[in-house]
Amino acid sequence: MRGVQLAGLTGGTPAGVDAAYGVVAGFDDALLQGLGRLDSARTSALADLAGAVAATPLGPRVAEAVEKITAGSLGDGSLALLAGARSALMGAVHDALLAQLDSAQGRERRPWPAPAVASSVAAEGTPSPSADGPLAGARSWLTEAAITGWRGVDGDALAAGRQLVPGLLAIASGRRLAVLLDGLVAELHAVSPIATADRVPVRRWGDLWSRAMLLARPDNGTAGTTGERVSGRLLILGVDVHEHPTAVQAQVHAVLEPGGGAPSRLVRTAVAAAKVDTIVGPTLWQLLRDYPVLLAALASGVGIEVTDLVLRPGGDLLWQEGGSRPDAPADPFAVAGVQLDGVLADAAPPLHRHPAAIAEPVLLEDYTTSTDPEGTVTFHVDGAAIGVTVDRLPTCGPLTPELVAASCACIGLLRWDADRWLVQPLAIRATSKRKSTVVQTGDWAMGTDGPRAAKMAKAGDAVSVLRERAGRLLRR
Repeated sequence: MRGVQLAGLTGGTPAGVDAAYGVVAGFDDALLQGLGRLDSARTSALADLAGAVAATPLGPRVAEAVEKITAGSLGDGSLALLAGARSALMGAVHDALLAQLDSAQGRERRPWPAPAVASSVAAEGTPSPSADGPLAGARSWLTEAAITGWRGVDGDALAAGRQLVPGLLAIASGRRLAVLLDGLVAELHAVSPIATADRVPVRRWGDLWSRAMLLARPDNGTAGTTGERVSGRLLILGVDVHEHPTAVQAQVHAVLEPGGGAPSRLVRTAVAAAKVDTIVGPTLWQLLRDYPVLLAALASGVGIEVTDLVLRPGGDLLWQEGGSRPDAPADPFAVAGVQLDGVLADAAPPLHRHPAAIAEPVLLEDYTTSTDPEGTVTFHVDGAAIGVTVDRLPTCGPLTPELVAASCACIGLLRWDADRWLVQPLAIRATSKRKSTVVQTGDWAMGTDGPRAAKMAKAGDAVSVLRERAGRLLRR
């Protein structure tokens, strides 16, 4: 991406984005104080939300829901409609930002197929008894949280929220909601007592509440489609490692060259494992050793020949080791330079249409860097500038803020964070003593070398100890 492209991306937000954020902020403030005690300003905020979606199919139903809520009738069906309206606004912001990115990058995107039937959020009805047990409990908890407001959520409410998680995990349609609800309760607990907290992440909690309300509907759209079967050559651009105290996921961004001369596709594939919080650093890769083909490709820079894998709408490729084998070497910077400008991308699934979910691979070259006293790195190219999220660099790879600051080319993920575009590095190229060096987040996927890596691996190597102890317990 050259400076002229970057300037088109960072020159300003698309029309309507700020207005949409203003409507969302008004609704989130009402959630903070509680929908059960609306004053004139927060009643007006709900009316603004209804007005923002008035021209859409949701419009009449949302207007009716707002009338009921302002009259004191706060059923979960009406609240789900408000959650749908808020999510639709954030989805519109997502679409506007993604259109801006595609325009700057010259990237073509396949539209999401129109649904065959209306969403259950926009229509009332009796939930299916077989699917609605744990989901009804979640809807009740979320409704009570909205009525009392975040300021009114106390220890008893948090305990009740935690008790919902095991039941939700037991049903397929409730697992995403279970993880989301578990995280939301943990965040609320971390800020407690919320009633006296100085700072509350109202937009984030509004995001989580809205998504949870939609997932708590019996027909929440998580079943998805089976996708299409694809074969071809997978050319890896980089890996984004998502680490949590109890889980780790390696999300690989790549270009798929399908067989038969079809256009190249921008795809993601991910593998994950459970963990404990003592497993950190390069040792994390040991948890994913059941995927040797994928890890070897990350570490050695080769392509992968894939056969008959499922590619879901949205660009998610379901990984299977049995349908994959190593291919010829594939330099990520060569792949990015040739493929990224003309690659075909997929639209995001409806529930994933949110600005925070944007993570689009890009190639930045021939830039200079600057670092402020707080360690913030910025890339400058042809008069344009973009910030770098070095705080997202994983501890299980060799890429460091210092290496990023010394780089001259970067493959990264463009993200919308704190209402601005930032780039998250996945791989960098630097030149030192006339020698070009490439460093990637997945370089240690098959093991570590060098004193720094060895020290980190030794300090964090809890996997072998835990496996040995588990083996002893099983042998008793």
